[in-house]
Amino acid sequence: MVKAIVSFFLFILEILKIVVLALAIVIPIRYFLFQPFFVKGQSMEPNFENGDYLIIDELSYRFSDPKRGDVVVFKYPYAPSQRYIKRIIGLPGEKIEVKNGSVIISSEDGSQVLDEKTYLSQGISTPGVANILLNQNEYFVLGDNRSVSSDSRTWGTLPEENIIGKVFFRAWPINALAKIEAPAY
Repeated sequence: MVKAIVSFFLFILEILKIVVLALAIVIPIRYFLFQPFFVKGQSMEPNFENGDYLIIDELSYRFSDPKRGDVVVFKYPYAPSQRYIKRIIGLPGEKIEVKNGSVIISSEDGSQVLDEKTYLSQGISTPGVANILLNQNEYFVLGDNRSVSSDSRTWGTLPEENIIGKVFFRAWPINALAKIEAPAY
């Protein structure tokens, strides 16, 4: 009887060791490296659908700056408990102009109409009007489904400190499993 009780407690102790070890591995990864994110809404269609399960890379932006075309998850500036997903269009120091359905980016190097055909469906334009000069550590973000997206055209610039990370991997649905890459401009 005593031997059975001792065996039971040794078994429980082994289970506790495994749980503590697993938590010691999983918690730092979850809170400092990668984070799951469920897409809610239609603002990034057709590239990201409602219900997609994404893995967010929280580490990269500690070593490099966000780039144009990166899809990022961030704290909404006017309600930080809400998380948004959008594409970075404008970088610090640039002037972003939205007019006649196009996005025009001006910098010290000149002006250009942004070529978005690699991620926007044919015939999609950018409605609205915007004329924003980005300060240091500010970004201009847009949803891929421009007609229904609440983005920088509506609420202004995205402060860099609000960026949680960039979308690294789509884990669900299985038929859309993919590593996410920023387009080349």
